[in-house]
Amino acid sequence: MKIYKNHIAAKIAGIIGDDKDRIKSLLEFPPSEAMGDLAFPCFTLSKGMRKSPNIIAGELKDKIEKDDMIERTEAAGPYVNFFVNKRHLISTVIDQISDEGYDYGKSDEGSGKTVIIEYSSPNIAKPFGIGHLRSTVIGASLKNIYEHLGYNVVSINHLGDWGTQFGKLIYAYKTWGDETKLNDDPIKHLYELYVQIHQEEEKDKELVELTRREFKKLEEGNFENIELWRKFSDLSRKEFQKIYEMLGVDFDSDTGESFYIDKIAGIERNLKERNLLKESRDATIIDLEKYELPSILIRKSDDTSLYATRDLAAAVYRKKEYNFDKMVYVVGVAQSLYFRQLFKALKLMGNVWADDCYHVSFGWVKLGEEMMSTRRGNIVFLEDVLTRTIEKARKIVEDNSPDLPDPDSVANAVGIGAVIFADLSCRRDTDIAFDWERMLDFRGNSGPYIQYSHARLCSVIRKYGKELKKEYNTDLLLLPEEYSLAKMLSLYPDVIKKAAEEFDSFYISNFLLEICGIFNTYYQKYRSSDDRILSSNNDLADSRLALANCTRIILHSGLKLLGISAPEMM
Repeated sequence: MKIYKNHIAAKIAGIIGDDKDRIKSLLEFPPSEAMGDLAFPCFTLSKGMRKSPNIIAGELKDKIEKDDMIERTEAAGPYVNFFVNKRHLISTVIDQISDEGYDYGKSDEGSGKTVIIEYSSPNIAKPFGIGHLRSTVIGASLKNIYEHLGYNVVSINHLGDWGTQFGKLIYAYKTWGDETKLNDDPIKHLYELYVQIHQEEEKDKELVELTRREFKKLEEGNFENIELWRKFSDLSRKEFQKIYEMLGVDFDSDTGESFYIDKIAGIERNLKERNLLKESRDATIIDLEKYELPSILIRKSDDTSLYATRDLAAAVYRKKEYNFDKMVYVVGVAQSLYFRQLFKALKLMGNVWADDCYHVSFGWVKLGEEMMSTRRGNIVFLEDVLTRTIEKARKIVEDNSPDLPDPDSVANAVGIGAVIFADLSCRRDTDIAFDWERMLDFRGNSGPYIQYSHARLCSVIRKYGKELKKEYNTDLLLLPEEYSLAKMLSLYPDVIKKAAEEFDSFYISNFLLEICGIFNTYYQKYRSSDDRILSSNNDLADSRLALANCTRIILHSGLKLLGISAPEMM
């Protein structure tokens, strides 16, 4: 709808002598098609023109002449409703998408700008649990979205590879570790040791001090501890990579917390020079009380560092290294207060760019009874969930389409896509509940439903049996569903931009569901009549196939932005 917004805004601006861009920003989408395609609210003009919004709307309506793009206007209370020329819209949308293909919706708004997105960030030597999924898929999708808008995106996996937990783990391995078990199943053995040391600390409080000493030795560069830490880290990274490959996720950098250890001194000098450091119970803090925030702990009483110290160092390093325009942290809602503290501390250090840092929070993952059965101890391993989902998808795919040439590939795409979409189909700030039956429902609001719609469109195009024509008569597309579909497709660039502005892929997933709803209604309603897509009228069939192909392109593109594959056969 971009060209119609520009056209209408220019007309209104010319009549009232106002700024076109300001007018464009005020244009709205009416709640129903019966009320028009775009609406202009006249409230903001009332004071300057000294008239009621209703009177202004009526006068504007009379002054706006219809043309090739505007079919008619109506005044409805304080609004001027615009009905665009249906034939013009359908023709414009099909031409543009056919010409641009998967580049449709791209823009140069991000040209010359850099966005850093930190996401996933699991802890070394711990299982990649289901709780890490949301950060991983939200961040990966945001990366795709910002790249689509022309930004230079730097994706960072800020691994939790430093901290007091390594003191615990090193002590546990030295005491109970088994090298054979470690090499055979590193995550399992390290997790068992981690659980064991916590249990033993409950019985013997002296162990807490012993594990702290091991971490202090690590920070001081003790050779044995450094070698164990490096081994745990390397083995964990290999295990994590298996998960990332299953999800189709990658990163530009996986520098974890340990990378910033030698940069902490500079941060502490800055804080000291600005008199921001304060001693409290033998520890060093940044007192944020006057900003109505809790203090940030910078160093413990034993002089070891904390993750806040390392996060400050990471932010300053990234600004110097990448000169970002925006830095996004995709981390759960439980850390909201912490990020307010972190950003305030960065600002107090003299970093005006702290205002360009954003915490993209998300809700909790709730697990159903069947999902809970995948628990190992008190955590649900993500690899187990993904593997089991693929197995369930394989059975459904085989039952529905026993003759598929590559059922394994389709099952993998459907299973992984179902998990990702279940996460991204809700607003990120809401909690999500995993339900395998709902996730894998080919007829419901699910990833497989969108994938199946895409595969159906591919099938229709294959049955057409000819190369799609570059010239077609869109005046033949007279059905209401054809206009509704074309109009929805025209909104795709706006939806992508909205998803970027709100840091929320929900807008794209919801948009794809709407597209599928319109197309499948269209397909089912007319499949047994003369109005079916593959009409016996060749000219009509050519035009309908052009619209169908545009729909396929948008579904494929949207799924890709979400990080989901789009099989051509299901």
